[in-house]
Amino acid sequence: MSEAPNSSTPNQDRNTENWFTSWFDTPYYHILYKDRNYREAQIFMDNLTHYLNLPEKARVLDLACGKGRHSIYLNQLGFNVLGADLSENSIAEANKNSNDTLHFKVHDMREPFEEKFDAIFNLFTSFGYFENDEDNLTTLKAIKESLSEYGFAVIDFMNVIQVTETLVPEEVKTVEGIDFKIKRYVEDGHIFKEIDFEDQGHHYHFTEKVKALTLKDFQDLMEEAGIYLLDIFGDYKLKKFHKTESERLIMIFK
Repeated sequence: MSEAPNSSTPNQDRNTENWFTSWFDTPYYHILYKDRNYREAQIFMDNLTHYLNLPEKARVLDLACGKGRHSIYLNQLGFNVLGADLSENSIAEANKNSNDTLHFKVHDMREPFEEKFDAIFNLFTSFGYFENDEDNLTTLKAIKESLSEYGFAVIDFMNVIQVTETLVPEEVKTVEGIDFKIKRYVEDGHIFKEIDFEDQGHHYHFTEKVKALTLKDFQDLMEEAGIYLLDIFGDYKLKKFHKTESERLIMIFK
């Protein structure tokens, strides 16, 4: 969300389109989420690539790659990886790790790629950000068009039913001396996270807004996009999905 130095109101930023373009480009986003469990993420990618039985040197797209941490790990597993993200700052940082089989580019996920991939990964709830719901369908179509004939795609999304039932309404997270005051709620079919904090004498307010897409919602979108949903898992160990208990909604499709 656009930063608002000194003051802001909770509703001020919620109607701004593409909140992610500014929030993800700030250093504060990366500070707040610096303690994410990356070892768990690596185990997930180990399990996923094994399940998909990807060939050696397979062409893999990490769609919405951020600073490229997971792209780097996929490359270390022996794959030819392209990391793509809308955030120019994140891609600039990720590019410091580029090599002959690891590249990064600024890209809007609503647009298909000219090249084709053996696998496309959209991981850690990097879907459902757009203001226009039609863009979610457009994104799925773009993913389908970017797959090779025998390629597979993966979307790893939150399990909305489980998340809404266990939502923590308010909390304060202190990271690097900054107190991030976080409020969470569900409204108009979206899950909101309002983030307020002060740093160097300025007050900042950002809003995360993600479409509360259930498995049924994804199934409807995929059917409309001409996509075949092949398998569904409920956690990073690829255990069976349970609609009220699973923490994740992991979908394999083509």
